Amino acid sequence: MEYDRAAGPATRPRPAQVVGGRPWADAALDQAVNAVHDRYFRLGAHLLGTSRHDFEVRSLRVEALAKAARGWSSSIEALLAEDPGNPDLWLWLGRTRVEEAWAMRPEARARSTQTAAYTAYTKTMRSAREPLMRAAEIWHDDPVPWEAMLWLALGLDLDREDKDVLWRRASARCPTLYGAHVARVVSLSPQWGGVHGEMFEFARVAMGLAGRADPRAALVPLAYFEYFVQERSSIIRGASSWFDDDEIRDVAAAARGWFEGPHPHPRTIEAHNLFGAAFHLADARRPARQHLLRTFGRPSGLPWTYLGGGDGVGQYVKACRQLNVMAA
Repeated sequence: MEYDRAAGPATRPRPAQVVGGRPWADAALDQAVNAVHDRYFRLGAHLLGTSRHDFEVRSLRVEALAKAARGWSSSIEALLAEDPGNPDLWLWLGRTRVEEAWAMRPEARARSTQTAAYTAYTKTMRSAREPLMRAAEIWHDDPVPWEAMLWLALGLDLDREDKDVLWRRASARCPTLYGAHVARVVSLSPQWGGVHGEMFEFARVAMGLAGRADPRAALVPLAYFEYFVQERSSIIRGASSWFDDDEIRDVAAAARGWFEGPHPHPRTIEAHNLFGAAFHLADARRPARQHLLRTFGRPSGLPWTYLGGGDGVGQYVKACRQLNVMAA
């Protein structure tokens, strides 16, 4: 099966270095993440301060910086002691605690025998709420703390009403925020207690409201991956067991409705990863190559970690090699 798509300009295959965990085209963010890895946090704080004018950039940057700071949230606390009224630092601290909690989350089937680990996980996740609320109170118009709280609510398995309230608060402040939409799709997915019909309806409505250059079209393949992980995990044995013909036509229609344009969205590389993985698994080689070329060697966590073994970078490299996209 082959499907054309309205993509950016044609790009020839070329060798590229694979950079895991950095699905963005933001050189300043690369520098700040490197600095955090070297335990220098002030550059990250500065970068968040410069992102207040663009919620999409702010959402991406705080997510990346929080993942880089996992295990070192005390360094952000030290900065807050110097500047307690800074909403960027409260946001960064809260999102980092969310990421720290997710990193220690025991597998569901093992919770009964890992009581201490699960207690530590929930304690860490709950500790994220106060700094996120402080960030939201200091800067009322910022949707990004509410996006982070969507992941907190998911991790704590809060009631559906609580999740709905958080979604409404995030979307009221920025109706197009990609990161919040991803959190909402995951929250509505069957593997987190949702109903697949509602999840797909949400993804398609969001896509229908999106502008031509808005990557929310990628919520459709995301919804399929979320559905497959829960509903087909026992029967997936190879590429052919993922997408059937109707399903990949649905993904192709979503891809045709998206054009990254001359000024790509901050989440464009994430969207290309989702479409590229879907087309690869459907053996639609041409669109798979087109999308994966536009990832520039930068795999996202989703959906590659779903493809088996938890090695998302390895799954991405395998797909790229099979498609002759790059020499990784």
